[in-house]
Amino acid sequence: MKRTSITLMLVFAICTHIFTTSDAAATALKTEKKIMKTMRDGSTVEVLYRKGLLPEDQKARGFPLKQETLLLKAGTIRREGAMPLKCDILFERDVPITLRDGTVIYVDIFRPNDDKQHPAIMAWSPYGKEIGGQHLDDVEGRSGVPFNATSGLEKFEAPDPAYWVGQGYVIINPDSRGANNSNGDLNYWGTENSLDGYDTIEWAAAQPWSNGKIGMSGNSWLTVSQWFIAGERPPHLTAIAPWEGFYDHFRETANRGGIPNPAFPEAIFETFASRNWIEDQPRMVVTHTLLDSYWEDKIAKIESIDIPAYVVASYTNPVHTHGTFEAFRKISSKEKWLRVHDTGEWFDYYQPENVEDLRKFFDHYLKGIDNGWEKTPYVRLSVLDPGHENIVNRVESDFPLERTEYGKLYLSNCITGNSNRSADNESNSNRSGVKCADSRLLSLKPEEKHSIISYDVESENSSVCFLFPFEQDTEITGYMRLHLYVEAQGADDMDLSVTVEKVDNNGKQLTDTKTGQVIQSTGLLRVSHRALDEKLSTPFDPHLCSDKEELLHPGQIVPVDIAIWPMGMIYHKGEALKLTISAWEYHNVGTMGFGSAEISVPKEGYTFTPGTETEMVTVGGYKGNLKTEINSPSRNKGTHIFHIGGEYESYLVIPVVPVKN
Repeated sequence: MKRTSITLMLVFAICTHIFTTSDAAATALKTEKKIMKTMRDGSTVEVLYRKGLLPEDQKARGFPLKQETLLLKAGTIRREGAMPLKCDILFERDVPITLRDGTVIYVDIFRPNDDKQHPAIMAWSPYGKEIGGQHLDDVEGRSGVPFNATSGLEKFEAPDPAYWVGQGYVIINPDSRGANNSNGDLNYWGTENSLDGYDTIEWAAAQPWSNGKIGMSGNSWLTVSQWFIAGERPPHLTAIAPWEGFYDHFRETANRGGIPNPAFPEAIFETFASRNWIEDQPRMVVTHTLLDSYWEDKIAKIESIDIPAYVVASYTNPVHTHGTFEAFRKISSKEKWLRVHDTGEWFDYYQPENVEDLRKFFDHYLKGIDNGWEKTPYVRLSVLDPGHENIVNRVESDFPLERTEYGKLYLSNCITGNSNRSADNESNSNRSGVKCADSRLLSLKPEEKHSIISYDVESENSSVCFLFPFEQDTEITGYMRLHLYVEAQGADDMDLSVTVEKVDNNGKQLTDTKTGQVIQSTGLLRVSHRALDEKLSTPFDPHLCSDKEELLHPGQIVPVDIAIWPMGMIYHKGEALKLTISAWEYHNVGTMGFGSAEISVPKEGYTFTPGTETEMVTVGGYKGNLKTEINSPSRNKGTHIFHIGGEYESYLVIPVVPVKN
């Protein structure tokens, strides 16, 4: 697997309302309960909870509660082959913190072995502060991160204490509420989780070892936690470094495009360990399919964030891309930076040059060092160029780019290269040499006459594609939007999937030179959720209300707008943009390999001197699959009809970026 294997693993999957269970899962489903929870708006919602793994379970890779303070000596290691510690580290294990409601959670603290006051970086997640159910070793090739690039002291997706303590920082690794041995029930973000993070930050700022300045850092869940916790504005949270993560859980993951999407949350659920109850979000996805107060509570208050932020994004993460760019745009911080990489989030996070860049940011804001960070370009952009070399770290002033010129490519019912013939079951070559069977043209002008394009949802090829060949090198960077007129024959709804990608002059998909991936920008829509939120929508990025369903009537033709997530792409002369519209299909993500790696660590002492005999304990090695599958069937059946031309102007909005003068 390539270093961006996370992108392949995090493919969106949407399942059915039917529970398909093994015997073990059937037993687990009996151990469930409903809890009335207070939401952000003051309303109460009945939230489903169920039992998950225990910390002792093979897949959880957890450890018993053990409060102790150890001195981890420079030169010792946590695992054979891992990076040795470069300095002495004072390690405080399972430190109890009492939250505002009396719940006790446990944190691990790594700090310099001195009596000085230091800034701290907190990594907030429920995955396990010591190994846990998710680990880089579970991923083939560790996503490109060398084994000796980290010490093994780090929690999943989090800063490595071996590096940061040596730079004069304290690392705080909590097990959030309900995780492993922490008390309470484990929840999926929301107000309660955010306030828990607030309390932990304020506790840390009051400790004798603290200089009163706390930062946050980490990938994925740890980024989402930053949006939520920073939105509550803890007084001592001084700077954040969100490294890819959504902020609107309903629109960006759980019900993207209005389509219930429980499979990925289910795969994540299967990695959680708790001695109590775990919020059963997969079932909340399929039982709360509209944007109600439960889901409003799962949207971070990003406009409230006004502290310095170093934001990292990519175009290729099917869970995080939109939310990272959107949050960067919407946070109120006057001091905010965006860097867009061209690899994978884990690989990028642990690259030495990026770690040093992050240290410079935190040194400036958490230590007050005048190191010139403020002169760092506000936007450092990558632009992908499959088949060629990507552009990396191009300096810009904002995102989307101010010089963007939005254009329209109109859907046509003409075969590529011939505007006078139907495209049905034909193939041809246009003047740029692009070949694509059954492909229509995208045109700079709308068709004058009305026509239709359709496919049978049950057919082998329930999709239609369009090509736009470029006659000169062109950069397309930013948000895209597809405007269609649709009709369902034999159904009252449609679940649509849209992709935009680059193909060569033979119509062949081009792969990224670094990752070997086919790079696509995607969009989803359940047509009954087509109503737009006019306050949130922009001309280039439509947002759905999703507060009601508007089912289709026989013969009804409706306009829809489908948001296509941001992309930065170079198209060379002769290459083509390929737009594909298809009937969305279910895909199961399985366990994604989490919990499979066997990991050996010292039974006592936490680290050991290389080459010495040390009694080890091995955890992990789970080889099973999901215990429970929660499915939510597609509403696709019959025939999908697309109306184009005449009064039905259907088009793709593209962000064309002129070359800098």
